[in-house]
Amino acid sequence: MSLETLTIEKIGLSGDGIARGPFGPVYVPFTLPGETAALAVNKDKGTVMSLTDLSAERVAPKCRHFGPEGENGTCGGCSLQHASDGFYHGFKRQIVIDALKSKALTADVAPLVTAQPGERRRTVFTARRTEKSLLLGYNQPESHNIVSIVECPIASPGIVSQLATLRTIAAALAVGAEPFRMTVLETLSGLDISVEGIKALPDRQRRMAIETILTQQGIARVSLNAEILIEPRKPVIDFGGVSVSPPAGGFTQATKSAEEAMAALVIGHLGKAKRVADLFSGSGTFALRIARTARVHAVEGEDKALKALDHAARNTQGLKPVTIEKRDLFRRPLMASELKIYDAVVFDPPRAGAEAQVKELARSGVKKIVAVSCNPVTLVRDLRILVDVGYRITSVTPIDQFLWSSHVEVVATLEK
Repeated sequence: MSLETLTIEKIGLSGDGIARGPFGPVYVPFTLPGETAALAVNKDKGTVMSLTDLSAERVAPKCRHFGPEGENGTCGGCSLQHASDGFYHGFKRQIVIDALKSKALTADVAPLVTAQPGERRRTVFTARRTEKSLLLGYNQPESHNIVSIVECPIASPGIVSQLATLRTIAAALAVGAEPFRMTVLETLSGLDISVEGIKALPDRQRRMAIETILTQQGIARVSLNAEILIEPRKPVIDFGGVSVSPPAGGFTQATKSAEEAMAALVIGHLGKAKRVADLFSGSGTFALRIARTARVHAVEGEDKALKALDHAARNTQGLKPVTIEKRDLFRRPLMASELKIYDAVVFDPPRAGAEAQVKELARSGVKKIVAVSCNPVTLVRDLRILVDVGYRITSVTPIDQFLWSSHVEVVATLEK
């Protein structure tokens, strides 16, 4: 370890400031370009001892748990609360611009669709029982230490107001001192809590945990390792006027506002398409909205998500026909010959992207494509494949869903 005084030159993809050290770049959390930092440097990591020449873009953080002076430790839930809105929004948009440039792609990038505090309907907590208490919160950056939180400005009021309830449920389920995850989704019928990381729950403790949960208000469902433990009410979320009960622990977009922004871009690009394939469809975020005006074939590898989509489609009046297909699109993508019957295709893959599927799309000649991504790096790789065979990118829109983090969603539309 060495002591260095360095100037922060830029912000990296993870949200850390980057300074030029004597042996290469040094990554410094909670700093901004132009600031001078006295640092304790360990390899390529810098810990701030003091800051001078503070940036005009620096603002007071919104949460007591943020940063090196955070209450109960440095919360790892956010990385950029110390940046002004203008700087932060520009940073996220620039991530997408730089990603496109890295693959020599030319496209205008729209202004960032911004996120607001209190919008997160889904968040993932870490919990652990100690000798004195039950810790519930977020891990410190690059650490297994849990910062036990009493507030969270990114999460919805419906989740924050239930922190005490969540601690009670976590304490009832905790086995030993091993940490475990609690994914909490706020639904229209109450909180849907999915617990993972508890290997086995003794029968007596299971019964007592269920009794404890029944005494708590506002709980729709609690599942343990994807198995429903108790479900006082079906969790219900709304996809453009279609009610869906998602599977326990299933994927949903983290904020409703981001989901609606993405859906509007998808629907807007599809236009008058009459037959659409929705690939990596999940529980129907886009498929059920598209079905208002077009026939939809939804393809997804997760059986429970497909069943939720199918049940919602069958029980909603006014939709065009919706067909489903369980298929691992990484190992067995829809072939070009299968895709040719569609007017348009939407794909929204996990972070790894959809390279194998996109190669088949490139051969298909489908007229309109919408690519939705949570990873600009894999998105531009996939877009390059399509552009190389004659597709034109008509719009690229960055969407903020994970407020004060370095993660950005993107919707790109293409035409043949």
